[in-house]
Amino acid sequence: MLSAALGEGTAARVLVVGAGGTAGEIIAAARLEPQWSFVAVDPSAPMLNLARDHLVRAEVSDRVETVLGTVSDLDRAPSFDAAIMIGVLHHLPGNDAKQDVLAQIAMRLYPDAPLIVAGNYRSYASQPLLMAAWAARWRMNGAGPEEVQAKMGKILQDAEPPRSEDEVISLLEGVGFNEPLRFFASLFWGAWLARHVGNAK
Repeated sequence: MLSAALGEGTAARVLVVGAGGTAGEIIAAARLEPQWSFVAVDPSAPMLNLARDHLVRAEVSDRVETVLGTVSDLDRAPSFDAAIMIGVLHHLPGNDAKQDVLAQIAMRLYPDAPLIVAGNYRSYASQPLLMAAWAARWRMNGAGPEEVQAKMGKILQDAEPPRSEDEVISLLEGVGFNEPLRFFASLFWGAWLARHVGNAK
């Protein structure tokens, strides 16, 4: 989706927020667009080290600068053609923290730069059918009853997703992005593309 938004073969400097772990989004994007470079930010040293290992194995590490910290640790001037933030927003407590990280990203994007943001939305407790379907998905992948319960308990304790898609839209528009386009959804998960247009509401 980001490649389509920027244009195939376009050189771009891409900010990746919450980049620790498998670095799957960076590896996929780097293979698709050889002219892209990346700045990968994560506050967890173990997770960032894991990402570095994956990047080395994928032979794309020479195009990725890794930063231990948060977006606010980067230079404030606009210097990115695009940004990606996957699986972060629903872990931040309260809308102030969610809007702050989006504002920090917006500040560092060039005008009209696209942002891909993906994560869970809607209150988990408000959607028992989706929770049951989530549990069924884990069972399909071999999880037993105790593991399913443990996973469910962890989700309910460790995440605070935006309460609705309207709230996601409001958070983005409030810091200067246009109305986002949702291009993927599965159970609680959603993915949107928005462009930085400035003039936060």
